[in-house]
Amino acid sequence: MTALPMVADSATMLRRNLRRMRRYPSLTLFIAGLPVVFLLLFVYVFGGAIGAGLGDVTAGREAYLAYVIPGILLMTVAGGAQGTAISVAMDMTEGIIARFRTMAIARGAVLTGHVVGSVIQTMLAVVIVTAVALLIGFRPTTGPLEWAAAAGLLALAAVAISWLSVALGMVPKDVETASNLPMFLVILPFLSSGFVPTETMPGPLAWFAEHQPFTPIIETIRGLLLGTPIGSDGIVAVAWCVGISILGYLWSRRLYDRNPAS
Repeated sequence: MTALPMVADSATMLRRNLRRMRRYPSLTLFIAGLPVVFLLLFVYVFGGAIGAGLGDVTAGREAYLAYVIPGILLMTVAGGAQGTAISVAMDMTEGIIARFRTMAIARGAVLTGHVVGSVIQTMLAVVIVTAVALLIGFRPTTGPLEWAAAAGLLALAAVAISWLSVALGMVPKDVETASNLPMFLVILPFLSSGFVPTETMPGPLAWFAEHQPFTPIIETIRGLLLGTPIGSDGIVAVAWCVGISILGYLWSRRLYDRNPAS
């Protein structure tokens, strides 16, 4: 099959998912709502105490607001995983995939439509969370190019998490189980440098936080928005995103091809 039918079929599947997203806007608001709640909670309840210990030029709540934003943004991206897994699981269990199989549709188009739709929905949630952060006083110190690079990295992370979520949505045989499998992705930002510096954690936890995928992504976003040193974190972050995307794609395609319900 040539690339042109694949692109056209993927666009058709994307329109299907965008119509679903427009029909249920509450899901996008929910994806943005939880990070906003955590943002306000951490900044206004814990921010004064934690911010004073960060050693930043600006002490207190303002320092912690600037520090925590990258972790909150990545939590927003991770929060889209549950909706993606549920959407895929619904398709796999309700018989729509069997109907698609009888049509002249590129085999990867259904999954690609889910992924692109999920990325769009996630980035809309990121825009909402960023707007709230700006309203409560977040002030980046870098320019438009760095902003664009940070948005690009968040989009790349959304692609990686979406492909992984598509696979997670096809592993179980029911929607309820599929809704719970991606929950570890929402927990990982807490076990990273997103909320406190990793050096303040106990030894084994600090090692895990330093070497898990979310920490280099968060540190790169922090550097792009606040001008802090990035070092090798940028390369590591992109490598993690690309690696997870490839793994999620191969895993989801294998499950899609082998699933008897499809």
